[in-house]
Amino acid sequence: MSQCREPGEEQEEVTGMVCHEGDLKDGQMKEVTVGEQKVLLVCTQGQYSAVGSKCSHYDAPLVKGALVGHRVRCPFHGACFNVRSGDIEEYPGLDSLPSYKVKVEDGKVYVSINKSSLTSTRRVKEMCSLAPDIKHTILLVGGGPASLVCAETLRQNCYQGRIVIITKDNLPPFDKPKLSKAMNVDSSSILLRSSDFYQQYGIEVWTQKEVVSVTPADKAVKLSDGSSERYDQLLISTGCRARPLGCPGGDLKGVKLLQSHEDAKEIHNSCVGQKAVVIGASFIGMEVASYLSDKAASVAVVGTTRYPYERSLGPEIGKMSMQMLEEQNVKFYMSDEVTELKGENGEVRQVVLKSGTVLEANVVIAGIGVIPNSDFLAGSELEVDSRKAVIVDKFMRTNIPDIFSAGDVTSFPLSLRGDQRVNIGHWQMSQAQGRVAALNMLKKPTKMESIPFFWTVLLGKSIRYTGYGEGYTEIIFKGKVEERKFLAFYVKDEVVVAAASLMFDPAVARVAELMATGQVLTKAQAQADDLSWLQM
Repeated sequence: MSQCREPGEEQEEVTGMVCHEGDLKDGQMKEVTVGEQKVLLVCTQGQYSAVGSKCSHYDAPLVKGALVGHRVRCPFHGACFNVRSGDIEEYPGLDSLPSYKVKVEDGKVYVSINKSSLTSTRRVKEMCSLAPDIKHTILLVGGGPASLVCAETLRQNCYQGRIVIITKDNLPPFDKPKLSKAMNVDSSSILLRSSDFYQQYGIEVWTQKEVVSVTPADKAVKLSDGSSERYDQLLISTGCRARPLGCPGGDLKGVKLLQSHEDAKEIHNSCVGQKAVVIGASFIGMEVASYLSDKAASVAVVGTTRYPYERSLGPEIGKMSMQMLEEQNVKFYMSDEVTELKGENGEVRQVVLKSGTVLEANVVIAGIGVIPNSDFLAGSELEVDSRKAVIVDKFMRTNIPDIFSAGDVTSFPLSLRGDQRVNIGHWQMSQAQGRVAALNMLKKPTKMESIPFFWTVLLGKSIRYTGYGEGYTEIIFKGKVEERKFLAFYVKDEVVVAAASLMFDPAVARVAELMATGQVLTKAQAQADDLSWLQM
């Protein structure tokens, strides 16, 4: 290991000889060490490059991911990075990777890292801040990932006007997917950015404030405290809220919905050592049941289908997921529904099912779907669909000039499915839409073309999913679902429209990257014994 200064460089560098020139073939990558820093070394089109080795989302090792062309996709949750620049190109991370100098000399490959940045594993893209004399204002309504990425993208693209994020949450933007997976978390550990970050880049965050109406003619919004705020451009990214139970007894004490950090803490605290009943056997319900399985005295799940996830992931994966939780003493009451909740002194005590079964309960958690938060748009002439989701085009524009929308509240054209209008509640899609909205606000025409990527965690095991499977007619499996190691291809009209996996990385990341490059994956490819086209 030698240390040297590059000519004209002020900072001291650590340089390491990491391999021989012929060690990596085109399209290959390996993890190497320089100093004590792990580095991802990549060979693309005969050229070596080196970037940080860990995904900026949850630190997954990128060497286990999918490399297609000039970008590597994280095997865990699908974030993508350019291997030449380190820039993030697809979410759910926020930050880019550090990139390092590479030189090839006498058949040897050397990587150099500035000593000052030797320990950093992520890089915030260069951003400008607020210029006080610019009067232009962009309001971002909603404190989720779409608003945050929109704000950051504006600052990364030299927008120096005023940016205000308005959220009714107590917290500034936080990592919401963690709430159902790790419910007892400290609020400081789930914040996506620190208060210093917002201050440094001149982004105002108004918490505990709610927009109650929008008047496009005046370019103004009204807040619940009676005040109003003018805007030049507006982003509606208010997300969705949990659907409440509609049955008698739904208002009893101990009946919970999971929306905020406080809700997650409260569900955890009220379920420890108690009898919990989860209503709904889809992603939120199953994650909550999984989390509570070793904390509550008992956990029961009530679902209307034969198996959990039956519509989205199919009966085989649903059955397997159910067995995983049954092994942890979670009881399932499927093909059934709740007709009434009964209480004592105003507190829930029993859940009565249509079948006549009565479940004892101290806490009931409902995970029965969501409702778009668009009620405040009534009277604004903003176009919504039959579900009340805000209708946008590929540029995230609504039907009203200067009003954009992004995230779970939107109904948008999905390029993967021939611009079919869809509503997708994925964290990564919200971030991608926030970025697209920002670029189009700045008159940099950019279309929404991201491939949906989703993950769920049960008992520490992750099922990963990419694509859009609605209306699939067949599932082709590789591996064995009952052995809990599989790759599933969802097929519609002879084409693979989605894929899911467990313990089969980086298969889903590969499929996502192939879809992102516009490749059509056929049923014949999925059926073939030879999966070399996946380059696993």
